[in-house]
Amino acid sequence: MAFLLARSNDALKVNPPNADKSLTVHGSNWLWAVTAVYLLSFLVFLGHSLAARHGERIFHYLFSIASFTGSIAYFAMASDLGNTPVATQLNSSGTRQIWYARYINWFISWAMLDIASLLLSGVSWATVLYAVGLTWIWVVSWLCGALVTTSYKWGFFAFGTFAYLVLAFHLSYWGRASAHRIGSSKHYTFTTALLLFVWMLYTIAWGLDEGGNKISVTSGFIFYGILDLITVPVLGHMFLVLGRKWDYGALGLQFTQYGRLGRREEGVFPEKTTPAPAGDEAARTA
Repeated sequence: MAFLLARSNDALKVNPPNADKSLTVHGSNWLWAVTAVYLLSFLVFLGHSLAARHGERIFHYLFSIASFTGSIAYFAMASDLGNTPVATQLNSSGTRQIWYARYINWFISWAMLDIASLLLSGVSWATVLYAVGLTWIWVVSWLCGALVTTSYKWGFFAFGTFAYLVLAFHLSYWGRASAHRIGSSKHYTFTTALLLFVWMLYTIAWGLDEGGNKISVTSGFIFYGILDLITVPVLGHMFLVLGRKWDYGALGLQFTQYGRLGRREEGVFPEKTTPAPAGDEAARTA
């Protein structure tokens, strides 16, 4: 698919660049390749969700959303859409394309990564929501910083990075402690360590790209594209493979028509333990 698109890629002719520093044809080709990987991953996650046992599809759903969102975002960016020109003052002059489609992708897909990781750890829903909120603060702060033309952009970068550090603490400390209690510590530590390490690399990418204007738009896309491929398609497939060994009852991730069950006491389902009517109870105690 990428080969065919590379031969007939006229995206920059149909949607001409709107800034001095902009996407190149080679960069667009790379983005089409990433789009293809995301779409293929989405189809894999979707297909596996149909084959998974009922009540054990939560991770399939989360990574389906993340990969579908990434597919749309990368389609837009490969087409030279989803960006706006911003004047640059640091290390260069003129205008540079800033890609808000990138941040929309992160806003949705990174929240899915938070939920997937913390569900594996067994923490409360309150902790999950707190992590999602921190991630949204992180992404929005960086978007604001990318749109600022002066050195004040680094203030927004600092706010977002601080949110990441707080998030990393909760994932690595509270999440790991909870995972240890329910027996998922090994897989949780492995997947979360990979995620936090890759997320740390995003701070370098942002500093070189939108922050410091040290690298070209296309070079930035190569950097970000590799990181995005690891965080969603690669990590998602890791969850699917490792998930075959997980006890969803112990994780508290079994779902029925009544919603999510608590951590399992072997074989207990709410539809099988419906309280007896009051009249029957009175008759038994009469």
